[in-house]
Amino acid sequence: MGELSIKIKIADREYPMKVNAEEEERIRRTAKLINEKLKAYRDQFGIDDKQDLLAMVAFDSLVEKLQSDESKTTNFEMVFNKVRQLNEILSQST
Repeated sequence: MGELSIKIKIADREYPMKVNAEEEERIRRTAKLINEKLKAYRDQFGIDDKQDLLAMVAFDSLVEKLQSDESKTTNFEMVFNKVRQLNEILSQST
């Protein structure tokens, strides 16, 4: 698939982008989630300054990513240890 020219609106500003067609849905969904978080912070804290709201969303998003990365690492380590244990059991029985 080819490249598309799209406009994404975040915090009432439009950003033109060129994206691969297969990525368009993910990009649009990401912009929607950012705007939803902006609205949630504005409603929750009564903050109207867009720069403050964007900083809070960026911080929150990075915290979520780090938590996800740590969880993936933990899951990988658990799976790796189980596979190692199974290999040891199998090698003892032969």
